[in-house]
Amino acid sequence: MELQQQPPRQPEGCLTVAIRIPVRIVVLVLVVPIRLIWDVLAATARAIHRTLLRPTGRALKWLGHTLVVVPLIYLGRGLAWLVHTLVVVPLVFLGGCLAWLVRTLVVTPLTWLWRWLVVPLWRYGVVVPATWVYRHLFTPLGHAIAWVAVGLGAGVAWVASAVWAGLAWVGRGIGRLAAGGWEGIAWLATGIGKALVRVGLILFVVPLGWFWRRVLTPVGHVIAVVAREVADAFGHAWRIAGQISRAVGRGLKWLGWQLVGRPVRWVWRTVCAPVVHWARDVLWAPAARAARVLGASAARAAREALASARETVRRALGAAKQVR
Repeated sequence: MELQQQPPRQPEGCLTVAIRIPVRIVVLVLVVPIRLIWDVLAATARAIHRTLLRPTGRALKWLGHTLVVVPLIYLGRGLAWLVHTLVVVPLVFLGGCLAWLVRTLVVTPLTWLWRWLVVPLWRYGVVVPATWVYRHLFTPLGHAIAWVAVGLGAGVAWVASAVWAGLAWVGRGIGRLAAGGWEGIAWLATGIGKALVRVGLILFVVPLGWFWRRVLTPVGHVIAVVAREVADAFGHAWRIAGQISRAVGRGLKWLGWQLVGRPVRWVWRTVCAPVVHWARDVLWAPAARAARVLGASAARAAREALASARETVRRALGAAKQVR
């Protein structure tokens, strides 16, 4: 990919140099507060999105999927099975029965009727007579009509050629007269057009050209220089304001870490973490082990009770059969 060469920068005039410094100072004073406010709002929005909106959105997404989407999926599957069982299968069976009835009672008789009645009637009642009439009546009549049409066409062509020759001679004469008149009109129009062009140049073009060169071009040059310098000043001021904003942000970040972050980390490491570890090792771990043991014992007792109940029911059923 070829690099595009930048056009050479034209030499700057005294007007550009005189305008640049005051414009940049004024624009910098105006832009720095706006850039600081913008950076503060952007950082606040990013923090709100990262700490509040994104977790809230994920929680709402999980809640909606759990409470709405999953029940709807199971409900849809149940309705689909119900519709397939109660509607689709009976309709398919009924359609097969109707198709067999239609094929047996309608299609087969109509096919036999078409093959053995309609086709012979059409062939021997219409096609054969029409072929004989076309061959022995229409063909000789068509030949006779074609011979007469050829003769009439030759006569009409001879008359048309004669008329066309006369019209062509008259047209050539009219064309010569029109060419002479057109040349005269063109000569007259050319002279009038040249005179009007000269008058327009003298009355309009020359004054407008002088006004453009002497008035509009210098004014436009001044406006273009001012607009370019203002745009460049805004760009430089925005970049300088960004550097100032980043420096202020780094200073506030360092100050917040020294005043809040470092004491909080020290409190967590020296006070909260040992307390949490002691509670986990002394209270939570024994309680969890005891809960697991109790759960296993309860599950074992439930399984034994269910087994004894099944055995009791089985013995009772056996006794009842023996009594019968």
